[in-house]
Amino acid sequence: MLEGVLNIQELRVRDAMIPQSQMITITNTLPITAIVTTIVTSGYSRFPVTNDNKDEILGILLAKDLLHYTSNHNEERFNLKDILRPAIFIPESKRLDTLLQDFQGKYHHMAIVVDEYGGITGLITIEDVLEQIVGNIEDEHDTPESSIIKKHGNHIYSVKAATTLTEFNTFFSTNLANKEVETIGGLVIKKFGYLPKRGESMQIENCNFKVLKADNRRIHWLQLIIQSNSIKEEKS
Repeated sequence: MLEGVLNIQELRVRDAMIPQSQMITITNTLPITAIVTTIVTSGYSRFPVTNDNKDEILGILLAKDLLHYTSNHNEERFNLKDILRPAIFIPESKRLDTLLQDFQGKYHHMAIVVDEYGGITGLITIEDVLEQIVGNIEDEHDTPESSIIKKHGNHIYSVKAATTLTEFNTFFSTNLANKEVETIGGLVIKKFGYLPKRGESMQIENCNFKVLKADNRRIHWLQLIIQSNSIKEEKS
């Protein structure tokens, strides 16, 4: 934790943010039933709301603000604009320690990250900042630590970076190997040549790996997309 406190003074928002490609947003034209479905399936509590132009953020929706309409059967009176909270915009170059003070002082939990031209590049939450100090903060919606490989759809998996190459190869009938590393996360870092950030991708043979969760010390979770039928997938 002391190391994290020292490091956070050197880190910028871009080092901890969720990239725009991974943001879960809600379009302002969606009916309440579709919005509730998005909330339930994602497990998050705050969502940027956009119009048809994904680069225009209209505000932030808190899941709890929908309870009044769903619990009292007031769907016909629902107007998304009535319950939107203002969105906070910050530059990706902002220091994380300064952002944490802003979050605490102004009671904000989420901010939209923009580049020097005002374009949306991602979002960051107070949890993302705190994890740079204390490490991973797991909740009931995170992938269980006991599940090292989890299938999400056809050819799409999440893989714990600490999964050994032997376990990975046994599961997928692959032959990924490197004498200098023992885990799939170590292999990905070796191929990058540096510690990649969340959102970065790497192709290794017929496997496309994307960093889902990482800090400034190691990778935690990878997304795997299998791009060839030559790999035998484990049946779920």
